[in-house]
Amino acid sequence: MIIAPLRSLYQRDLHKLKSEIEAYQNEENLWKTDKNISNSAGNLCLHLIGNLNHFIGTQLGNTGYVRHRDLEFSLKDIPRTELIEKIEAMTTMIDSALSQLPETEMEKEYPLVVFEDTMTTGYFLIHLITHLDYHLGQINYHRRLLDI
Repeated sequence: MIIAPLRSLYQRDLHKLKSEIEAYQNEENLWKTDKNISNSAGNLCLHLIGNLNHFIGTQLGNTGYVRHRDLEFSLKDIPRTELIEKIEAMTTMIDSALSQLPETEMEKEYPLVVFEDTMTTGYFLIHLITHLDYHLGQINYHRRLLDI
């Protein structure tokens, strides 16, 4: 009963991520940092792409994605079109992975110990969407502050 709402929420929020990246009037501002803003919107976007492709794609969807977390924060000046393509591919992958996940998996232990203790797959999928939304809010704020 939780997979359908999760699919809907991931679709909604990944669509919003795409919209935020598209909303930058000046593409180079995606990579701008300033004062206490140490992560650019572009790097936050790459981080979300890596995070979700790893924790949902690799672990639940068996996609074979290999994460390079350090590059999520060190790569710069990736074209906006490439970021959008990655968001769209990830959106499709997440919907596919979740649609094939049996509801019984939600109460089972997630395959990796990510924090200090084990957790259910359902709990971790909820955590991942809150993580997405946290960074989505940062990207929105970044755009409104620095896309000038």
